[in-house]
Amino acid sequence: MSKPAITVENMSIMFNLNSEKVDNLKEYFIKLLKRQLHFTEFWALKDINLTVEKGDRVGILGFNGAGKSTLLKVIAGVLKPTKGSVSVSGVIAPMLELGAGFDSNYSGKENIYLYGATMGYTRKYIDKKYDEIVEFSELKDFMNVPVKNYSSGMRARLGFAIASAVEPDILILDEVLSVGDAKFRKKSEKKIMSMFDRGVTVLFVSHSVDQILKICNKAIILDHGRIIASGEAKEICDKYNEMVSGGK
Repeated sequence: MSKPAITVENMSIMFNLNSEKVDNLKEYFIKLLKRQLHFTEFWALKDINLTVEKGDRVGILGFNGAGKSTLLKVIAGVLKPTKGSVSVSGVIAPMLELGAGFDSNYSGKENIYLYGATMGYTRKYIDKKYDEIVEFSELKDFMNVPVKNYSSGMRARLGFAIASAVEPDILILDEVLSVGDAKFRKKSEKKIMSMFDRGVTVLFVSHSVDQILKICNKAIILDHGRIIASGEAKEICDKYNEMVSGGK
């Protein structure tokens, strides 16, 4: 039997929330040195166990603050769990905060190579994909412009174009099908569907049950940092709709 694409075992993650108002950095350090800062422990995720087999497309549902984006960030390696373990088999393309990893002072072109390198791809590989990335992003006239002059939509489009041009084993999507205008959203969805046809494993956060049903074969519901339901997409989406409408 092949190794699962993703295995999460007894994983929890805690953040320290500062419970006091601090007006500036100087005041923060003075209070820190005097041990006058008080923090509240906040467990964003608690005792998560999740196995995703290769080729599975898992939808992640939950209300705001349930821990959906945090779970994706831990699996993508952006955040380190406080307890437990996460193991991943294969190359991950995380489409989280699209364009968040860009260097604002670099041009669009420079950021394509930078972003590609952070995902583990060689310059030679990005050379081959460069024209495809530029064409898909529809930003040909802005490749030599510093990214700090891009709108948030332009940054997201470039981020999507880079992440979708590579050929990952695992695709992590956080509400990215709402990027850009209606035409670009349709193009993005079509591109992702073509990646599914290659058998890529998918984790997909969305507030849209219709999107989950269209894209995923399995789903989970997160509530206050815990998985409260998992199973076939249709069954879990029905359960989530009950929660939304106030049913139990």
